[in-house]
Amino acid sequence: MALQLNDASLFKDRAFIDGEWVEAVAGRRFDVLDPATGEKLGSVPDMGPEDAKHAIEAANRAWPEWRAMSAKKRYYLLRRWYELIMENVEDLARILTAEQGKPLRESRGEVAYGASYVEWFAEEAKRVTGDILPTISNDRRLLVLKQPVGVVAAITPWNYPSAMITRKLAPALAAGCTVVLKPAEDTPLSALALAELAIRAGIPAGVLNIVTAAQGVEIGKEFTANPTVRKISFTGSTAVGKLLMAQAASTVKKVSLELGGNAPFIVFEDADLDAAAAAAFGSKFVNSGQACVCVNRVLVQESVYEAFLERLGKLLPKIRPGHGAAEETTQGPLINRRAFEKVDSLVQDALAKGARLLAGGQRHEAGENFYQPTLLADVSPDMACFQQEIFGPVMPVTRFSTEEEAIRIANDTPYGLAAYFFTRDVGRMWRVGEALEYGMVGINEGMGGSELIPFGGIKESGIGREGSKYGIEEYLEIKYLGFAGLARN
Repeated sequence: MALQLNDASLFKDRAFIDGEWVEAVAGRRFDVLDPATGEKLGSVPDMGPEDAKHAIEAANRAWPEWRAMSAKKRYYLLRRWYELIMENVEDLARILTAEQGKPLRESRGEVAYGASYVEWFAEEAKRVTGDILPTISNDRRLLVLKQPVGVVAAITPWNYPSAMITRKLAPALAAGCTVVLKPAEDTPLSALALAELAIRAGIPAGVLNIVTAAQGVEIGKEFTANPTVRKISFTGSTAVGKLLMAQAASTVKKVSLELGGNAPFIVFEDADLDAAAAAAFGSKFVNSGQACVCVNRVLVQESVYEAFLERLGKLLPKIRPGHGAAEETTQGPLINRRAFEKVDSLVQDALAKGARLLAGGQRHEAGENFYQPTLLADVSPDMACFQQEIFGPVMPVTRFSTEEEAIRIANDTPYGLAAYFFTRDVGRMWRVGEALEYGMVGINEGMGGSELIPFGGIKESGIGREGSKYGIEEYLEIKYLGFAGLARN
């Protein structure tokens, strides 16, 4: 293994079920590659439905004791897990960069960001409360309890392989649920390292289980069909989310879905153009544009259109593509060859339909999976890059004339995850903020993550929220208790 870690035991090459590091029942394995070089980092078990079933059974056996544990004790265990993650940020970041490709500085930030959810929900475990309702007669009392859902099956993506895991696991465990996690096939090592730290924190066997697999279809079928699983939590594409939602209907499971986006970034003529350009730049090119809340379409009012393009053009040369392990790198590779080909096809489609290429537009010399930071002007709504989630370092820019037109263009998509706009007009802040059909709207700011905010979208961008005080509700059931016959005889 090429990875240099301070604690080599954080590199795990087996799955984790019922407190044990295990191989797949069928004995198969698959390779994990460095997307920047194609180098093999190692291999992990290629598990199937039978393995997933064993993990679900382990989680179900562990659930009675875990849900009966006091919230304060769960707090201490999760708090210790948080502390261990923070003590091992550097090693976790190196693992993340190796398998995902993002620069080390971004990986360090992601690990700390992911840990913040563990810290937050450790505290929230002690804040789950019910209600006493107004009674309907003197001999009755009406109560509402909140109880853990049960066994949770979680499926996480490759673009944030640490933070997307803790954002699901932390509230589920805090609520008193047990979990079976299937991490993305491109990035399983971060999940396994987090499991090792969970063991050290004292989280009991079976409470957290990790099932690795090269293809998730059969695992997903087991998750959705198995009646023991009471909730599915998924982050990924809208197409897969729809499939899981349909499959979960057979057993009427609770479902949380964080799906694709098509984030508009609107620049009005009264905006601070320098601040807007910096925010658009930061939000577009973080993680090589591979984030669901990345800017996908930039809409600029026509009176400041060329001035804004000029500002963006001056920022692009600051990007330094390269291997994520190099401290000077600011942009890593795309995750794999398929991702590269998709991004390039979107750029070529735009150019063929009349877009103006201001920078980039082809492979970067850093490697096979690297795409040049690209700026496209005069993009129109009929271009594929305007309708689809790009998931790459490509910024398409179009113009608009009026506030009403900007809102119409921004909302003309089935997605509704994140949107951004810049203006100095306070009235416009309220009008546009309320009119945009998105679950999250940034006003005079670009992408910013925090455990304090409810992360999630509307329309085809998903169901439910992660983070904030609302996040733990996704893993709780509401139960009514009615007490009668309390009057004296």
